[in-house]
Amino acid sequence: MKRKKYKLAINILLIWFFGHVMYTSLDGLSKNEKNADIAVILGNKVNEDGTLSKRLQKRLECGLNLFRNGQVKKIVVSGGLGKEGFYEGDKMKEYLIKNNVPDSLVIIDNFGNNTLATVHNTIKIKDSLNFKSVIVVSQYFHLTRTKMLFQKHGIKNVSSASPWYFEFRDFYSLFREFVAYYIYVIIK
Repeated sequence: MKRKKYKLAINILLIWFFGHVMYTSLDGLSKNEKNADIAVILGNKVNEDGTLSKRLQKRLECGLNLFRNGQVKKIVVSGGLGKEGFYEGDKMKEYLIKNNVPDSLVIIDNFGNNTLATVHNTIKIKDSLNFKSVIVVSQYFHLTRTKMLFQKHGIKNVSSASPWYFEFRDFYSLFREFVAYYIYVIIK
């Protein structure tokens, strides 16, 4: 009897996990046709030589396409100080300016050390930027949780976009996002 309950609990957990992973993947990979006042591009690794990691470059290309398509008016680049010694936000802004986004339309958040910090920092500048809608840009597996956090903190009109870029480590990231999503639902 105890063994059957254990097996049932494991099966329920697996169904829950795979259902969540499917939802997260479909949500994150959906093409965004919406417009918003701003895009918030979440940071990622800057290499030791100051170049952008492939993952970060793909995020920026995605945000750049939103801007070029007229889907966003301004771009917030958010990241922290990496162990390589570079502020992600500064490097992200450099990339966007080199790709003809006017300096005045790129806002740097160099204190977005994690997803929640990015959400809090973006909300702090809400009045000065006068925005009511956001498109979040990150890897597909990261978007469901990020949108949920923005919504939990009062930004109701939030959508997302992700680059068509995949790595083997995405499998680990999907598991991590499953756990993180429910931690943030319960605690934060």
